[in-house]
Amino acid sequence: MRTAYSVETVRTAERELMARLPEGALMQRAAAGLAAACAEVLGRVSGRVYGSRVVLLVGSGDNGGDALYAGARLARRGAGVTAVLLSPERAHGTGLAALRRAGGRIAGTGCAGELIARADLVVDGIVGIGGRGGLRTEAVPLADAAARSRAAVVAVDLPSGVDADTGQVRGAAVRADVTVTFGAHKPGLLVDPAREYAGSVRLVDIGLPLPADAAELEALQHAEVARLLPVPGAESDKYRRGVVGIAAGSARYPGAAVLAVAGALRGGAGAVRYVGPAGDAVIARYPETLVSDQGPKRAGRVQAWVVGPGAGDDAGTVAQVLAAEVPVLIDADGLRLADAGAVRGRTAPTLMTPHAGEAAALLGVSREQVEGARLASARELAGRYGATVLLKGSTTVVAGREGGPVRVNATGTSWLATAGSGDVLSGLAGSLLAAGLSARDAGSAAAYLHGLAGRFAAEGAPVGAHDVAGALPRAWRDVRGA
Repeated sequence: MRTAYSVETVRTAERELMARLPEGALMQRAAAGLAAACAEVLGRVSGRVYGSRVVLLVGSGDNGGDALYAGARLARRGAGVTAVLLSPERAHGTGLAALRRAGGRIAGTGCAGELIARADLVVDGIVGIGGRGGLRTEAVPLADAAARSRAAVVAVDLPSGVDADTGQVRGAAVRADVTVTFGAHKPGLLVDPAREYAGSVRLVDIGLPLPADAAELEALQHAEVARLLPVPGAESDKYRRGVVGIAAGSARYPGAAVLAVAGALRGGAGAVRYVGPAGDAVIARYPETLVSDQGPKRAGRVQAWVVGPGAGDDAGTVAQVLAAEVPVLIDADGLRLADAGAVRGRTAPTLMTPHAGEAAALLGVSREQVEGARLASARELAGRYGATVLLKGSTTVVAGREGGPVRVNATGTSWLATAGSGDVLSGLAGSLLAAGLSARDAGSAAAYLHGLAGRFAAEGAPVGAHDVAGALPRAWRDVRGA
């Protein structure tokens, strides 16, 4: 599992470690890892370190010091290294001296554009993890020049101009091809919009004593998801495996019901009950579904409900499902129709699965605000509704009702931005709820499998939601190593 820690936690761990090490030793560890990563990048872009041209963009403080010490190591290997100092009077003194001793050069911002245009590698050491807001005015032309150049861009700890704790980008920021981060991932490296500025992220272990219970974010990997997935035993029957109820679809949107059922049938529960007006369409595609037209109260035994996909204005069905004493997943139209008080008053687990537009409507803010602050938005919704919230999007995040680390999904593809994809996800997550997973685990595992299935189904080409549903067994086998 990948974990990410707040700036405050990382700073505290750094101070604790520095108190036990010789002066400057921690920076040297970071610089060694940074230089090694830069050498690898140079090997890919120019085939060598010796004779390559490297430009360091150096701000004040330790972030600039890391860049200067790494530049000195590259210079000793024969690279032509030039440091562009944004604040010469505040540059890291010993790092600057090390670069000069190694044969590196110093330049002002006036000639930076020409240097960057000729560079093989640009190292972004402008602002560290304590930076807030976008780049300052004087740094913007340097970031623009790096973006226009043919050089590879390596960011030190995180791209300058992004918020390490929130993933927000409030102005101009450096776009990196590689980010070399030290000691721990920072939340902004795993969550959009900042994640797209980071490129490929490489973690350098510098020995930070990080408390295990202080993580802000978690990103599950195959091993963790495999342990969550339900596997039937020799004594299992369809009821022991769980029955999921799907209350979805309408005369206008029967396909939403079909797709939600498709996801549910591949989610590990033993049976799927469908309730709604699209029964004929569901049975025609999936005859194994148990169909009822008597409403949720009379549908029969279920261990979890999914309500809302394609439901139109059927508030009565949503209210019946919310009154059930089993876990409930609310999606799509259900989010709009659900009474907030009824959701907060539930004692059984609730999982809400909005996209950014739906989350914005629930929070009373703009879609852009949600997309720019995904972590804060998911946490706010979870707290406001007393529910676990799976916020869909370019980075899918899962915030638990009890707080704790937010889970961020590491799989997925932009091809999943297609009509009906969310209905498949809802059915899948609902099935995992019925199989006994907690709301947090069901949402996290479903997002992981759904993203992986999207990759498998697409393979670089457009896909439909039914293709994603069809690829779920392959994703399941891949995760379990079967």
